[in-house]
Amino acid sequence: MMEAKKSYKLLLVDDDKFLLDMYALKFTQDGHTVKTCFSVDEALEELKTGFNPDAIVFDLVMPGKDGFDLLRGINEGKLVPHARLIALTNQSLPEERKKVEELGAHDYIIKATLIPSEVVTAVRQVIEGKRG
Repeated sequence: MMEAKKSYKLLLVDDDKFLLDMYALKFTQDGHTVKTCFSVDEALEELKTGFNPDAIVFDLVMPGKDGFDLLRGINEGKLVPHARLIALTNQSLPEERKKVEELGAHDYIIKATLIPSEVVTAVRQVIEGKRG
């Protein structure tokens, strides 16, 4: 008998509504509880008001505050110390990856290299400590 997959709480942060909706659907279909935010400020507000996700999946490039600002905000506010922080981006520069890791991210996924269902699998693996 197959072991039932665990369900996780996720916060998705991206300024692209199409991508946000698509990933939210994919994660929901995989059994997860998902909250979506279009901006860093919105995401930080969710965390400050008590949403405690298992993982935060965020884009790096957004208008106004970006993914680096999100990580700084999480660190400064000592928010969600147990959440896995996962950059999901099209930025593939080594220095950006290094900066993300220095700010405490657990993984760095380049959107163009994975189809959405693979992103769902990768995020699950990060949460379960099987990736990164």
